Order: sequence, then structure tokens, then C-alpha cells
Amino acid sequence: MSSPTITPARPDAAALATPATARAWQAAQDFEALVLGQLLAPIFATVPGATGLFGGGQAEEAWRPMMSQEMGRHLARNGGLGLAMPVFTQILRLQEAADQARTAAAEESP
Repeated sequence: MSSPTITPARPDAAALATPATARAWQAAQDFEALVLGQLLAPIFATVPGATGLFGGGQAEEAWRPMMSQEMGRHLARNGGLGLAMPVFTQILRLQEAADQARTAAAEESP
């Protein structure tokens, strides 16, 4: 029986040294924040407006989506669900495949 592979929660500093890799990591974290915000939105929708923290009304209704998105960002920055690392890995794979395709196309053209 093999033990499960444990993936790190974030890439190390050496991996993030190049700007393209750092942007890919930021995109992966942003994606996880978006997913978490979407998961939190129905929870906020069930909170009664009149008895809520801020007394309800149209302003609170307008504020709720921003609150769920900001909570999603905070959760993603502090560990989240673990979606960022697999998304980051996939982004890097897609970038590598695109680079290889460009290199092959450049070698074929005279």
C-alpha cells in the first residue's frame, strides 16, 4: 500500500522567482478566492436582512457580494481549500506545452 502524496500549500521562493511563475501563482490564488467567494455567497444570502449585523436594507444587500468575495480572498491567502496548488501546476503545464509548440513551429518554418 503506497502512502498518499502530500503537495505543498504553496510553491517555494525559488519557484516564484521568475515573474511569469509568480503571475501564475497569483492567478491560481485568485481562482481559489473566486471559488470560495462563490461558495460563501449562498450562506450570506440566508442571513435575514432586518436582523442582520448592519440592520438590513438595500445597502446591506449591495454589500453582501463584496463581503463574500473578500472573505474568499482572505481564506485563499490563508490556506483555503487547497485548490490553488493544483491549478498552479496545471497553469505551468499549459504554459510549458504552449512553449514547446511555439518552439516546434519555429524549428519547422524556414
